[in-house]
Amino acid sequence: MNIDIVKNKIESNLNRKVVVTVYGLRNKISKYEGILYKTYPNIFTILYEGNEKSFTYNEYITGDIKIKFLS
Repeated sequence: MNIDIVKNKIESNLNRKVVVTVYGLRNKISKYEGILYKTYPNIFTILYEGNEKSFTYNEYITGDIKIKFLS
């Protein structure tokens, strides 16, 4: 998967509700439901419970996180 394709996909869905699932160490899974808020050259952020939570495009490409677009 190409990073430019991922950036374009995320940028085209700004201000949409998303659920980001993070696959961490020792089989720990965290879910964040919020609004896809901002994009930057190396990261994107979601607005989650009034705070910004950032993720890298590389985390998405490697499968460390999954993004589900809700609306």
